[in-house]
Amino acid sequence: MFTERSGKQNRLEMVVLEELVPRDHLLRKIDATVDFSFINKICKPYYCENNGRPA
Repeated sequence: MFTERSGKQNRLEMVVLEELVPRDHLLRKIDATVDFSFINKICKPYYCENNGRPA
């Protein structure tokens, strides 16, 4: 007999993203040291100002 799976999720798990990355991970050190705000200025021309969500 063929039965279709609904694909529905049976379980919900709450995850805190801060807990997934170890405190001593290299990317945390980079994030604390480098100011990445310049990327917003570079990418601004590629986002529509009157359509969709702000970046």
